[in-house]
Amino acid sequence: MCGIAGFVGEGSRNDLEKMIAAIKHRGPDDEGVFWAGGVGLAHARLSIIDLSERGRQPMFNDDKTIGVVFNGEIYNFKKLREQLAKRGYKFKSGTDTEGIIRLFEDIGEDCFKELEGMFAIGLYDFKQKKLILARDRMGKKPLYWAIFNGTLMFASELKALLKHPLFKKELDLESLNKYLLHEYVPTPQSIFKNVRKLEPATYLVYKNGEVEKKEFWKISYGEGKLSFDESLRLLGEKFEESVKARLVSDVPVGVFLSGGLDSSAVAYYAQKNYVGKIKTFSAGFEEKSFDESGYAQEVADFLGTEHYNFLIKARDALEIIPNIEEFIDEPMADASAVPTYLLAKHTRRFVTVALSGDGGDELFAGYPTFRAFEAANIYKKIPAFLRNNFTDKLLRLVPDSEKNFNLGFALKKFVGAIGDEEKYIHHNWLGSFRREERENLFRCEVWDTIKAGNEFEEVDHYWNSISADEIKNKILGLYARTYLMDNVLVKTDRVSMKNSLEVRCPLLDRDFVELANSLPYSFKYKRFTQKYIFKKLMEGKLPKNIVYRKKKGFGMPLARWLKNELKGFCEETLSEKKIKSQNLFDYEYIEKLKREHFNGKTDHRKKIWTLMVFSLWYEKYMI
Repeated sequence: MCGIAGFVGEGSRNDLEKMIAAIKHRGPDDEGVFWAGGVGLAHARLSIIDLSERGRQPMFNDDKTIGVVFNGEIYNFKKLREQLAKRGYKFKSGTDTEGIIRLFEDIGEDCFKELEGMFAIGLYDFKQKKLILARDRMGKKPLYWAIFNGTLMFASELKALLKHPLFKKELDLESLNKYLLHEYVPTPQSIFKNVRKLEPATYLVYKNGEVEKKEFWKISYGEGKLSFDESLRLLGEKFEESVKARLVSDVPVGVFLSGGLDSSAVAYYAQKNYVGKIKTFSAGFEEKSFDESGYAQEVADFLGTEHYNFLIKARDALEIIPNIEEFIDEPMADASAVPTYLLAKHTRRFVTVALSGDGGDELFAGYPTFRAFEAANIYKKIPAFLRNNFTDKLLRLVPDSEKNFNLGFALKKFVGAIGDEEKYIHHNWLGSFRREERENLFRCEVWDTIKAGNEFEEVDHYWNSISADEIKNKILGLYARTYLMDNVLVKTDRVSMKNSLEVRCPLLDRDFVELANSLPYSFKYKRFTQKYIFKKLMEGKLPKNIVYRKKKGFGMPLARWLKNELKGFCEETLSEKKIKSQNLFDYEYIEKLKREHFNGKTDHRKKIWTLMVFSLWYEKYMI
């Protein structure tokens, strides 16, 4: 796991060094810089496989005609090395990076189809004078790129691009509009104009000033014909293989353990295939409705892991929040980034690699929104006049709560999106500001410039491109390409890499994903039981109360903190002076949100936090 940066065109060695220095936290163990003839490649290394100098990047082939910088892990690299060795290729290191070079020498751009793992790659072919950028199938590793004045620049994080002297810093208002809806800027857009995130399962070729992009894998659903029992058996085999592959490391490995089903399943197979006791890590809160540490301890005791729990106190989070844009350099309003950062910081004291349960909810319909979707289909059958005159009004009377699960807030979100199209309803449930709310939030002249844009254009694109026999499986595909990739994985990548910790996700293994996607939706969601087949897989392997307990989520008591410990900071961050200086939003509308929340009238935690994160970002990067 590392950080990469580079450019083709104008720029000096000093510019390149500044770019890679900006993301040194991603790889504090070593640094490599190559610059010649308008080509710059830079790498900050977190040593995981082959800790020797032979693993240093940029790495080149024998005649120096191919140079590579690479962030990630290739889990099938040993198998690829064996195949390449039979075809006469020789290796000087034990790294997966060298395998990428040899594979490119052997089959060219088709090499990306053969790589199993998580990766962001910058490869320069000096003979063909072309740059190739590539990103893994699930979008696990980040890769930004931009062209300014004929110079293409790329990096793992935005902050590195800002160090290039040709970079033009200009806020993209359409991206801001999407951020306020989704709580993140969806790929391929970024918060800056003319800066893009490379799409997943895609490689970009830049030659003679022209850009061409090619997709090497697609998400598809419903092609399998396996019985439930056969599917169950294969899921277990594929999952165990995936966990075993991610235990391979030359540095200590551990597991994030929340006590939920996904992380507990990862811990089960990790302990089963680990020599000795594997280390597991959890974080708890003083506020009981947010605390899952007891469940994590129960799983650790049951599996016999070496467990470490970290108690997060309000003051810990309050120290992090003012500097949240230090590790998330594009606005992303998932408040769980704060406790996840603290957990990663704690974990890094003991290990360099951690396995996580990310991806299970998207593969097996694990979020509460999937139950809401089923309920919505039933609710819509109630005659409209009854819903409008009685049911909706009754639901809106349910009071809000500061607890982790806020029934009043959830019901209001549910009713608010009930009439939306199937492909949009989940995004409105998950996000912050609906369209009519954004119209009130933006200044009139700003809204006039963006209102004609389609804030759902990425959702529409994926909806049309994902092949699925069932609408509900197609919705799972939307989750994989939106919420998982641009929220969950971004959060995990930034907070872990800020602490120089590599996180691996066994549930996002290509073979496991393709198997899960081939199953009918009824295997995943059955009679209001979410993740049905995955729960059946883990029966008998984990305590029954762990397998079947309700999903909690890893949040923090934001609603209460905004009224108390964070109130002063909230007022400062969203002050009239700061909001008006941005010249984007109507301050009176924001003031109304704050007052209603502080007075306990309405839970606006999501809206206020979304605005706070943007304001913090704006102050750091735009002023």
